Amino acid sequence: MKHFLSLNDIDSLPNLVEDAIALKKSPYQFDALGKNKTICLLFFNNSLRTRLSTQKAALHLGMQVLIMNFGKEGWTLEFGDGTVMNHSTSEHIKEAARVVSQYCDILAIRAFAGLQNKKTDEAEEVLRGFRKYASVPVVNMESSTAHPLQALADAITMEENKTKAKPKIVLSWAPHPKALPHAVANSFVSMIKMQHAEFVITHPKGYELNPEITHGCQIEYDQAKALEQADFVYVKNWSSYSNYGKVLHQDSNWMMTQEKLGKAKFMHCLPVRRNVVVEDAVLDGPQSLTTEQANNRTFSVQIVLKKILESL
Repeated sequence: MKHFLSLNDIDSLPNLVEDAIALKKSPYQFDALGKNKTICLLFFNNSLRTRLSTQKAALHLGMQVLIMNFGKEGWTLEFGDGTVMNHSTSEHIKEAARVVSQYCDILAIRAFAGLQNKKTDEAEEVLRGFRKYASVPVVNMESSTAHPLQALADAITMEENKTKAKPKIVLSWAPHPKALPHAVANSFVSMIKMQHAEFVITHPKGYELNPEITHGCQIEYDQAKALEQADFVYVKNWSSYSNYGKVLHQDSNWMMTQEKLGKAKFMHCLPVRRNVVVEDAVLDGPQSLTTEQANNRTFSVQIVLKKILESL
């Protein structure tokens, strides 16, 4: 594996999940692989699970870790070619990527969508800019349109908890007080399409995701109908895609409850707004897999870093 920008960089999802589960049983078994290697984590946005799990995974592999909160500590970057930089930007992505590449062997980046301009967000200027000009492998720790490490952790979690060969998996929209990006939902959909599963996406009308990503998926606007006989229910909020970045409404009737969940396992990437997205009874109950998902973030990134280190 040269880079990990999206799930398309995976040769076989089932094989990678299997390798990650095996790695989880003995996390330090490849600690010599990263000896004298350094990973640099650049955060353009806040993080808890992503930062700590990536750092822990790198340490498991014997790597040194450099961390920079670029949005607060770095110069404002320019991405355009031929730009006259006489306004607010201080450094061009060309110099930044080339310089950072000298300090590390792997570069990992987290940069959210602005949700103001669909074209700009889908251009993935930060992630693709570093990919273009960096001379080391680049890992996506969440970008404007994708969160593949989260999706990989979700795949690991479902593999560990499924009770049938073809489970029914439901991705359900939930209300939220502010506009959220599509990255987690996008990658979850892409990951499930690589699985042997019955899959349903449910959300109110107007909250359809990018149709290129959901092509071929069953979409059900009746949440109760979608949840029937579900084995896993993944709950996530996202803003409108067609009316880009807008919150069309905050219908509290879409909050996940224990009654709606039934016997299914509950999943969410965290952080989560209690009693807005999901009620306490679900999060604190035995069917919640959220803590397991968070733990598996370490092993999703560790297996990716292992594959990259093996290719250096």
